[in-house]
Amino acid sequence: MPTPESRLRISTVDGVTQVRFIDRNILDEANIQHIGEEISGVIERPGHPRLLICFENVDHLSSAALGTLITINNKIRAKGGQLRLSDIDPQIYEVFVITKLHKLFEIHESVDRAMSSFK
Repeated sequence: MPTPESRLRISTVDGVTQVRFIDRNILDEANIQHIGEEISGVIERPGHPRLLICFENVDHLSSAALGTLITINNKIRAKGGQLRLSDIDPQIYEVFVITKLHKLFEIHESVDRAMSSFK
């Protein structure tokens, strides 16, 4: 079975793995599962993961995508790592507020602010 093409751009800057989405809409269940697996692969590397997920080009997120974010957060915490989210569209951020996920995640306005928050 062919491996789906990556839906992410992943880079490392100053010891922090930065993840950016290629798609504007993160709604498709199969893509969300693949994204979760790809990010899990990053988290499972040796050491304490420091991960920044940037949502700058994302217009829509499904509830399944939110569930995947929670799973990613739990995996990072279990390894003693840190997770930051940045550049979330105001309409998407409203969903984080309604679901109280803004209290679970450390969310920053920009990549620069998120990067400066890592210890």
